[in-house]
Amino acid sequence: MAEIAIYLDADACPVKDETYRVAARYGLHVFVVANSFLNLPREPWIERVIVGDALDAADDWIAERAGPGAIVVTADVPLASRCVRAGATVLAPTGKPFTDASVGMALATRNLMQDLRESALVTGGPKPFSQRDRSAFLGALDQAVNRLRRAGGR
Repeated sequence: MAEIAIYLDADACPVKDETYRVAARYGLHVFVVANSFLNLPREPWIERVIVGDALDAADDWIAERAGPGAIVVTADVPLASRCVRAGATVLAPTGKPFTDASVGMALATRNLMQDLRESALVTGGPKPFSQRDRSAFLGALDQAVNRLRRAGGR
């Protein structure tokens, strides 16, 4: 298996600091992918990737590199679906894993909610991000790294 790398869909990611902590513990490279400049810690293992403002540019950059040995952190369900199909480990910022079994339902739910919002039957978005979500993410990321390491990732 290839070297383990973490790809952050970073523009609205609430768990950047948690990701850096786990990556530092295991010596992993983190790609922070965004449409615009983000202030990052100055570490040689954290790489800023600015993709420009084209629609889905960050998603495309991440999806092209996702595969076995990659951990993708995103709340974007279509991106998660693409990365799961490529063999990557995909986590939502809440720690919820996207898998072959779950991503289809997540995509269907996302599309239904989008349709309901567009027809004004549902307003608002997801519930606020909580400390419990942050903690669940830390545990899930740690488990994902250990699972990939046991499978031969470095």
